[in-house]
Amino acid sequence: MLIALLFVLGTVSCTLFLAVNGLYSASDDVIELTPTNFNKEVIQSDSLWLVEFYAPWCGHCQRLTPEWKKAATALKGVVKVGAVDADKHQSLGGQYGVRGFPTIKIFGANKNKAEDYQGGRTSEAIVDAALSALRSLVKDRLSGRSGGYSSGRQSRESGGGDKKDVIELTDDSFDKNVINSDDVWMVEFYAPWCGHCKNLEPEWAAAATEVKEQTKGKVKLAAVDATVNQMLASRYGIRGFPTIKIFQKGEDPVDYDGGRTRSDIVARALDLFSDNAPPPELLEITSEDVLKTTCDAHQLCIISVLPHILDTGASGRNSYLDVMLKMAEKYKKKMWGWLWTEAGAQSDLESSLGIGGFGYPAMAAINARKMKFALLKGSFSEQGINEFLRELSVGRGSTAPVGGGAFPKIYTVEPWDGKDGELPVEDDIDLSDIDLDDWDKDEL
Repeated sequence: MLIALLFVLGTVSCTLFLAVNGLYSASDDVIELTPTNFNKEVIQSDSLWLVEFYAPWCGHCQRLTPEWKKAATALKGVVKVGAVDADKHQSLGGQYGVRGFPTIKIFGANKNKAEDYQGGRTSEAIVDAALSALRSLVKDRLSGRSGGYSSGRQSRESGGGDKKDVIELTDDSFDKNVINSDDVWMVEFYAPWCGHCKNLEPEWAAAATEVKEQTKGKVKLAAVDATVNQMLASRYGIRGFPTIKIFQKGEDPVDYDGGRTRSDIVARALDLFSDNAPPPELLEITSEDVLKTTCDAHQLCIISVLPHILDTGASGRNSYLDVMLKMAEKYKKKMWGWLWTEAGAQSDLESSLGIGGFGYPAMAAINARKMKFALLKGSFSEQGINEFLRELSVGRGSTAPVGGGAFPKIYTVEPWDGKDGELPVEDDIDLSDIDLDDWDKDEL
């Protein structure tokens, strides 16, 4: 009896463990993806993929699960349907800019540029979108525009386009490009006959392109043929191939000891980029261009509406700006945009975010692509803002559509001069010519 009870409890415990730690099982037609198999299954595949990035605790993800499974079964053999536990595999989610759950991406002809799925969350809507994307893929192939990822092992001597963003370095060019650079360099030392180097080559090439795009060229991937450039190989003690070293200005080079897949390399490069990046610039909304440029260029833009200068003075305003700057530094890896405005200066913007007229200082986080926003409900303090942004960074918190579905009119205003405010000067009224004795006393 005791053994039977323990067996039942063990079964229940195992079931609960599975329920908490994953939404899909091996019996589903949904393919579970991880950093280990993502590159091979998705990036190097000729198939069209729909990939859901989810978190097991996410209610929206749980509601999507049965629909996602139905779509996977319906599309079996036609379109690949996968899922990534982005709560467990945060590096993979971060690599594709996942900021909320569930996020669905379509990996089509160009696997290095996934498209966001914006359709409905029913199996029918998902299938329709998949077939539409598949139709476009087939038409592109028919017209000769494959645009796909080349999974072949292309030799470095072939000069193919796959490695266009890998910078070839030599004994003569190394110092000028790397040592004297303000950028971060990840350098692979290879030998043409090395099998491991050949296996790494397509991963290194694909990572170079993605890193160049995501860091705007601030992190560079390079390669050195150590059999030809023996001075460099000797200088850095290269004894095996491939050896990857990281170079940062003013520091000794360090060995890269991470994984050899594209996703591993990109994740490390993005960490290096964010570690070396200056804190985001905090801009005052003085024109429409400032708002649109900042919000369009970032996943989220964080906007604060500060009290009028007459209510706080310069010292009070600067204390609020200091809090924002500290939070911008803390969350700089997210690469968000940071803006502020004075209460009443952009009244239409305040109204569209449900802020107008009261409760200053206030803060909103806006996704300009989806035209949705979330409001800070806690205190405008380091602790309150940190809790707010931490919830946003893992896809939690309630959102609402921006009023009108687009940014409202933004007024052009003079930037704050850093000084205390001054009350407007009132015109003096000259009463010397008025004879008060002539007024009707009843009117006084």
